[in-house]
Amino acid sequence: MPKIENTFSTFVIAVLIAGGLLFSSLDGNNRQKADYPLLVGNSVNAQNANGASRPRWAASATGRVEPQSGAVNVASLVGGRITNVAVAIGDLVAKGDVLVQLDDEEALQRIVAARAEADVRKLERADEEVTGLALERREAEDEVAAARRERFAAWRALDDTVELKRSGEARESDVTAAREAVDKSEQRLKDALAELVRVNAQEDLPLPGRLDTSLTIARADLALAEEAFEKTRIRAPFEGSVLNVFARIGETAAPGPEAPLVVFGDLSKMRVRAEVEERDVAKVQVGQKVVVKADAFPDQQFDGVVKEISGALGSPRIASRGPRRPNDVDVLEVIVELDGVPPLLTGMRVDVFFHRQEAEARKSASLASKV
Repeated sequence: MPKIENTFSTFVIAVLIAGGLLFSSLDGNNRQKADYPLLVGNSVNAQNANGASRPRWAASATGRVEPQSGAVNVASLVGGRITNVAVAIGDLVAKGDVLVQLDDEEALQRIVAARAEADVRKLERADEEVTGLALERREAEDEVAAARRERFAAWRALDDTVELKRSGEARESDVTAAREAVDKSEQRLKDALAELVRVNAQEDLPLPGRLDTSLTIARADLALAEEAFEKTRIRAPFEGSVLNVFARIGETAAPGPEAPLVVFGDLSKMRVRAEVEERDVAKVQVGQKVVVKADAFPDQQFDGVVKEISGALGSPRIASRGPRRPNDVDVLEVIVELDGVPPLLTGMRVDVFFHRQEAEARKSASLASKV
């Protein structure tokens, strides 16, 4: 008998524990339903005044936070050994600043040789006098060559000044002056090229002589050498922040977008790249207001508006949380611009809820009928 009583007592205790767990689970579910709207499929529901379930949102979607510019993979156009990584993650840099530098010794040697050849050809040409339109063309070509040389020197001076500023050996005013010199040289070259085009478009312009042609070829070689040198500098495409750095000193950079050296973006304004399932495509439109939620900020929501909608469906690129999406489900990519400057981080996964448009549509229709 004692053995039976012990078994019965154990059974009663187990029942009581199970009942307590069930009550706790039900109570937790009730609290969750009170705190969060009910998700049905891919749409969010809420209770109306009569207690009936009605859609609170037109649709919902998974998204990822990114800079307004998008996360730009900055790669090299040529292969080469990396000799300097000028930036670190989080650095704010201006447009044109050097991010990564490749070995430029060979490129510099080509420039020295090409410049010497161009100088020799110019001295030879000095013995040949020309007049009229031929002289006008010669002067225009000389101005273009001088402007190119000034621009090359201005960019080198800017790169050196920015590097000195990073090490504390130059002031911000020095960098500003160097940038102004670059802008001035760029404008000079632009004006010189425009003048050369004007001169070459004139009627009765004689063909260039042998010495003029030789100098033109030498200057073209110099321009190619300077262009090759410039490709050893991987520059910031616009003002923004460094999001990631893959370049390492001593490694060999491979050309092409498949091997980015730096990930770059403009963090002054953020956006979300969302993936709307095919069944909800008709519920989303440009200008529609949205609410964005992130697990990292459970007590906050962030407002935004739909800015762009892709013109075609595609395969999802964001991994789904919770129940797995069928592999054959296509999605529509939607760009949502966030209001203000939210504390969301690039790459953060978020949920996007699209406001219903019926009320706004009725209001617009009412206003239209009164006109």
